[in-house]
Amino acid sequence: MTESLDVARAGLHLNWSTIWDRVAATVPERIAVRTPTLAVTYEELEHASARLAATLLGSGVGRGDRVGLFLYNRIEYLVGLYAAFKIGAIPVNLNFRYRSAELAQLLRVSRAVALVHPTSLGHVVREALLTTPVPLVVAVEDSAEPLPPGARSWGSVLGGEPLRDGPPVDGDDTVFVFTGGTTGLPKAAVHRHATLLQNQLVSIYGAAGIPFPTDLDEIAAVAADERIPAPVTLPITPLMHAMALFNSMDTLVLGGTVVFLDSPSFDPGAVLRTIEERRVTRLIIAGNAVAVPLVDTLDGFTTAGVRHDLSSVQLVMSSGMAWTDAVKARMLAHFDAQLFDIVGSSEGGPYAYSSVWSHADLPSRLRLAEGAVVLDAEGRELDAAVGGVGLLASRGPMPEGYFEDPVKTAEVYQEHGGRRYVVPGDWVRLADGRIEFLGRGSAVVNTGGEKVYPAEVEDALLALPEVADCVVFGIPDDRWGQVVAAVVQPVPGATFTAEAVAEFLGDSLAGYKKPRRIAIVDSIGRSPSGKADLAVLRARFDTAQQNGKGTTAR
Repeated sequence: MTESLDVARAGLHLNWSTIWDRVAATVPERIAVRTPTLAVTYEELEHASARLAATLLGSGVGRGDRVGLFLYNRIEYLVGLYAAFKIGAIPVNLNFRYRSAELAQLLRVSRAVALVHPTSLGHVVREALLTTPVPLVVAVEDSAEPLPPGARSWGSVLGGEPLRDGPPVDGDDTVFVFTGGTTGLPKAAVHRHATLLQNQLVSIYGAAGIPFPTDLDEIAAVAADERIPAPVTLPITPLMHAMALFNSMDTLVLGGTVVFLDSPSFDPGAVLRTIEERRVTRLIIAGNAVAVPLVDTLDGFTTAGVRHDLSSVQLVMSSGMAWTDAVKARMLAHFDAQLFDIVGSSEGGPYAYSSVWSHADLPSRLRLAEGAVVLDAEGRELDAAVGGVGLLASRGPMPEGYFEDPVKTAEVYQEHGGRRYVVPGDWVRLADGRIEFLGRGSAVVNTGGEKVYPAEVEDALLALPEVADCVVFGIPDDRWGQVVAAVVQPVPGATFTAEAVAEFLGDSLAGYKKPRRIAIVDSIGRSPSGKADLAVLRARFDTAQQNGKGTTAR
């Protein structure tokens, strides 16, 4: 695999727009994007992107400038991405759930000089622009809301002239992936186009058993080859997150089709109808958060004697969210597909994966991905055959670091023995090439001198069918220094108590690992990327305790 990547480096030092331009020229009439009302060909996608690129360039946006994409999963997101790439600009992934202060903050942090948004989010944009003006604003007319003052309409942009002589672009152009932590300002991992392409080669070609191309001609030949089925990808998770974004980008490299729903709200029924109508082959989800309501809906239809034809689905992919074996087992009752769970991050990876084809593959086990390793406390790679506990890392293609944050870059992108690693901070137990997550170093609970890894306790709690989600952390204790606390979210309709949770753990955990404080809450309140705000949870935990909903586990 490493040798193949080395060969690819020589001929694939490319900007992604150069690849998409060639694919569009090779298969112009093939459908690139489908929505409930539109079927957009590769030629039409390229033309729309060229017109937006001309508008950007004509407004002073150039190579290295940032273009904010404050959009739902819709065709304009891909057009904006493509247009920015065409002029060497850097798209900025803005969370469409942001309120005005949050949007203004990220516009300032990224120093965006252009912003694309739908008019349905115009009220958020107008307020944000009062404190953080952006020179060029393009509004997609999807509602009756007026355009912000001075904004260009999407219709006027598409009616303009296309880009003819843009600036030169190549593999050294960059892509930002902003990730919001639970505290502090959002951070952007800076990917170079060529490095990101190297990192995606396995996802694009390797998963289908296609030899890696070594130049642009070979990329176009694969996209045009009718013997190679082009993927039809439905990203349920937002494109502002790397998993959905990169898989959509990969689909366009292969000459496939990206399918979008007509609403940013998750509607399981609409997903099932779309899979059936559009013959979706790849489904991008967010672990249990998407899988549970999806299989609940399917189970309901089955009970009512209604069946959906899901036979087109070959691959269901998730990353960064809990996707439990119990839920995977339920999915296998409806999908004859590979369930692929990836451990990755905005900062790099992939680090590990599990692949489930049938019930025989359960319980699923995470295996180290190509280029992933586990480092001991001295930064040495653990022998997979010997195993041990260490930090998960990758020495494969990786970002340059964080945008304008040398301290955080040095913390996460480390050098050991003359080799560079990306080390996101996850402690794992390694045995026979398989890993078990133990938790983040900063989240490890030290109780009476014993270390407790939150992930281990969370896994034990998620084995309880009535638990929909949970978060485990340490809270101060006069006697033990810290004790283990758990915030637990029941599945809808569950009526269990904190005492029942404590009893269920029984003999599955050592005494010091069991939560001594348990709070039952209606919702964990995770962000769209799946992250939990520990400060908020601690406050909610205290409130639950005061209201008598907590307990002390023995």
